[in-house]
Amino acid sequence: MLDSLDWKELGADHEINHVLNHKHLGNGSIILFHNDAKYTPDVLETIIKGLRDKGYEIVPISQLIHKENYYIDHEGRQIPNVESNTDDQ
Repeated sequence: MLDSLDWKELGADHEINHVLNHKHLGNGSIILFHNDAKYTPDVLETIIKGLRDKGYEIVPISQLIHKENYYIDHEGRQIPNVESNTDDQ
């Protein structure tokens, strides 16, 4: 999960740069924006364009959330469950 920090109201340029240059931005990233954030309505189009320019595709969250054989770590990343083989052969 990548928090846009829009709720801190640090300015439009800060919000854009924070999201587009975040160290955890990558394939499968879920970016959190908050209701009633001061700058988000004005910067969202720029952020979406910037993400697309970097090669990312905007998809519904239902396409990102794995429902089986994954867990979510403390950073909000989905990690595949590793099944250990305990059968003696």
